Amino acid sequence: MDINNAHFICSNTEWKKCPKANLPEYAFIGRSNVGKSSLINALCNVKKLAKTSGKPGKTQLINHFLINNNTYFADLPGYGYAKISKKSREEFQKFTLKYLKNRPNLITVFLLIDLRIIPQKIDIEFMEYCAINEISFVICFTKSDKLKKIEVEENRMNYEDELLKTWEHFPINFITSSAKQTGLEEIKKFIGENNSQFKI
Repeated sequence: MDINNAHFICSNTEWKKCPKANLPEYAFIGRSNVGKSSLINALCNVKKLAKTSGKPGKTQLINHFLINNNTYFADLPGYGYAKISKKSREEFQKFTLKYLKNRPNLITVFLLIDLRIIPQKIDIEFMEYCAINEISFVICFTKSDKLKKIEVEENRMNYEDELLKTWEHFPINFITSSAKQTGLEEIKKFIGENNSQFKI
């Protein structure tokens, strides 16, 4: 899949107010400051399509983007640490989970995980939530450019070993770097293959 055009559509806190569910949709989620907006911008080759920030918790709404006039990307609020109130974090979690469970055209969730960090309980719990609720997801390991080649594979294996303690299979995963454009073609191929099977 080649991405030729992309633009922002709308922001919402309610899944019922999201764009009409007539196109395949892919959501991006992960711990705060994991690089969601940077990955979306890199995939679309548009530097300021999704807002990026060095401060965790920048994305506080469900932000929709129209890709190639035939696909939606949804940038979801990050979970985990953010310098916002506990009440606000709970509100983000509430409307995000409702979106994930109810959005009928959601093909899969790209779960972003910082490859430099050891397996985190909060990420594993999110995977378990998706599995229990039959929400399709794949893993995008981010910031691989910050590691040596041998460290990339070792850290990925750490996640695989941890998950296989309780999971039958290691989820589909991509090694990515927005800065170095790593893994972008593989992700776009994955999207293209799934789009071809989408039916309204």
